[in-house]
Amino acid sequence: MFGTQVKDLQTGVTVANGAITGTLKYLSTGALATDWGAGNFLAVKFTNIDSDSTSVMVGLEPSAGSGLVELIDDPDKNGVFKISDKNTQKLKVVQSTKGADGSTYTNTQLYDLSGLTCNNA
Repeated sequence: MFGTQVKDLQTGVTVANGAITGTLKYLSTGALATDWGAGNFLAVKFTNIDSDSTSVMVGLEPSAGSGLVELIDDPDKNGVFKISDKNTQKLKVVQSTKGADGSTYTNTQLYDLSGLTCNNA
């Protein structure tokens, strides 16, 4: 992602029971570090998206800048996020789907990041 192999960003990352765990390596070189500053980056492939979704917004809450971004137009459904505080940030996924009655239904999921290990330089 962004010219960086996922294996260079993290090891043993899993998503289960509303939490993301594993180890994030410290990245100080490459496009991600140049654009966003050195630090720990979480790469996620979103595989559990409802095919009827009209919008899927993803991001960190609270965000250090970009807020939520639309994922549905990305054919690979990948996201990369700079983790600045694993104890206060959550990964947020907001899926919107239009129902048979024409109403929009929204499902919001928050994933705890406090179980991540963030390596330092």
